[in-house]
Amino acid sequence: MKKNFWKNKKVFITGHTGFKGSWLTLLLKSLGANVVGFALNPISRPNFFDGLKLKNFLDRDIRDNILNFKKLRSEILKAKPSIVFHLAAQSSVLVSYKESRNTIATNILGTANILEAIKDTNSVKSSIIVTTDKVYLNLEKKKKFNENSRLGGFDIYSSSKAACEIISESYIKSFFKEHKCNIATVRSGNCIGGGDWTKDRILKDCAEAFVKNKSLIIRSPNATRPWQHVLDPLCGYLKLAEKLHNDKTKKNKYVGAWNFGPNKKNNLKVKEIVNYGKKIFKSKSKIILKKKKYYESENLSLDSSKSLKLLRWQTKFNDMEALKMTFDWYRKFYKVKNVKKIIDLSFDQIKQFKLKHKL
Repeated sequence: MKKNFWKNKKVFITGHTGFKGSWLTLLLKSLGANVVGFALNPISRPNFFDGLKLKNFLDRDIRDNILNFKKLRSEILKAKPSIVFHLAAQSSVLVSYKESRNTIATNILGTANILEAIKDTNSVKSSIIVTTDKVYLNLEKKKKFNENSRLGGFDIYSSSKAACEIISESYIKSFFKEHKCNIATVRSGNCIGGGDWTKDRILKDCAEAFVKNKSLIIRSPNATRPWQHVLDPLCGYLKLAEKLHNDKTKKNKYVGAWNFGPNKKNNLKVKEIVNYGKKIFKSKSKIILKKKKYYESENLSLDSSKSLKLLRWQTKFNDMEALKMTFDWYRKFYKVKNVKKIIDLSFDQIKQFKLKHKL
């Protein structure tokens, strides 16, 4: 990455109050960017964004729904950003079973709204549309999915995100061939890190149970996922956004879909994560197995060779390092209950990643 590329850059983030959006806000702030956020209020209590008063790191903190196209378009035009990150979404598989129509509207129409708003601007030079590793049709054959693998999804969350990929590709081909903005979609593995209080997140559930020595209920002890610390893919998104911004050629090789997942060695089983967390917290919690009510894939792995080849990006911390950083964050949060110290810890972890990624 070019030195000082992000300094004073105007950046617009949707979903800045969420887990990933909160870390992206802090990461961009550490690089000197000027950030405007557009999102609903955080859904969890506690939550990373409001709990640590992260609005202090924004130029503007706008609370509204991405389905409100008129407001979204107006705020983007007003902010005049050069780069847009679209993270706002309904991001839970289990919630998508219970709130299917809301998931479809938020994820599909919300993505169409952000693309439509960008289409109407002259300031935006690059945009990152964040989807998920679950966009691929997973037939449980333990194969690694690359960017050309078939899209699909058994649950509403996965299928709605696969639809986001198709919608984004259609917009790129229909409206952005001659537009100044270059667009890419990004798919990462299961992101972990401090501050994720989203319902049914295994790391959050572990921390909450282990700190109080309460029983922990798990659904899929043998399920594997491409675990990675949230800052690893975020650093990949930044590298890609810069390339999209600076490449003025008509056939921009950075436009399109990208995987930002860890290598297969980082695919730990849920029960391995639970046992490691219990050891970190020195907890006496009992582990209780509960039968799954809804379908969830057992195995998932990404092929990120494209990111390695063209961006020289790869995860810098292995699974155990990422887990330790995450559990350390939660342990300190529950122990010290001091906002400034948790913010300092968050920036210290960002500093580690910046050194590893040479940001």
